[in-house]
Amino acid sequence: MKKVVIGMSGGVDSSVAAYLLKKEGYEVIGVTLNQHLEEFSKDIEDAKNVCNKLGIIHEVVNIRENFENIVIKYFLDGYKAGITPSPCVICDDEIKFKILFDIAEKYKADFIATGHYSSVEYSEKFSEYLLKSVHSIIKDQSYMLYRLSSEKLKRLIFPLKDYSKQEIRKIALNIGLEVFDKKDSQGVCFAKEGYKKFLQDNLKNEIKVGNYIDKNGNILGQHEGYQLYTIGQRRGLGINLSKPIFITEIKPKTNEIVLGEFDELFTDTIEIKNFKLSVDYKKLEDLELLARPRFSSSGFYGKLLFENDKLFFKYNNKNAHNAKGQHVVFFYDNFVVGGGEIA
Repeated sequence: MKKVVIGMSGGVDSSVAAYLLKKEGYEVIGVTLNQHLEEFSKDIEDAKNVCNKLGIIHEVVNIRENFENIVIKYFLDGYKAGITPSPCVICDDEIKFKILFDIAEKYKADFIATGHYSSVEYSEKFSEYLLKSVHSIIKDQSYMLYRLSSEKLKRLIFPLKDYSKQEIRKIALNIGLEVFDKKDSQGVCFAKEGYKKFLQDNLKNEIKVGNYIDKNGNILGQHEGYQLYTIGQRRGLGINLSKPIFITEIKPKTNEIVLGEFDELFTDTIEIKNFKLSVDYKKLEDLELLARPRFSSSGFYGKLLFENDKLFFKYNNKNAHNAKGQHVVFFYDNFVVGGGEIA
């Protein structure tokens, strides 16, 4: 009997994933990571109840300190720098999977599992174990996990890879799990009332009213503080002009936000920082790759370029989806071959 440690969020996906693993004959250990101030939350209670029903071990690990020092700091620092951070990607890489692998060592478990909709397959072309996108799922989650190494991927199991969300909810209902109709989490877990409220509560006096300007420096109006806005934003600007207008640049040093037309957001080349490639660059440099510059993007084709020790991606055609701080993830034949932050 193989042992597997599974991350249990208290939601329907991880709950059914644990059930499927036990059904397949694994010895399952459920682990819930608690990043909240309170010792117990509804999510922890739900995860505990599911584990009790399935007859599996359940452990709660408090990650609040690391979560604040790494994820929340990354989030706040990003907005203070005038970029749009992706905290969930960093959390998965630097906290969640690290802890799951540590607990796997504690229990001498063979595998780690999660309720992500993704899969791991061996690529003959690249001779590596790689994430592979699940195209039967509307919101394939391989994008979120691109920073995981091939060594870690060899030990990962994604029980939901062949299922749709509707099928997962039906299984949960049929086996009597109370979370069968639990709503999916929206946005980031630590900002339940929205990004803006969280930033206002945590940055407080750092947020000051400033000017909207055009590309020539002409003042167009006032904003509430540059930290509360993102590149490409159109709604919620609090300014009425005679034509559709978008945020094209944020200037933290002067607390100014540049407004412009949609075509000013278009680019065909982006620089990538803090990148992780799952495949050696030499195997990728001449290949046409699909780049997804945000989680919700279906992607755009182009090629990777190394110039002066910097990594770039050149799109075949310009697009307006590239916000500084967001993660861009590269795919070849549905395999995840790397990614990084848009610089």
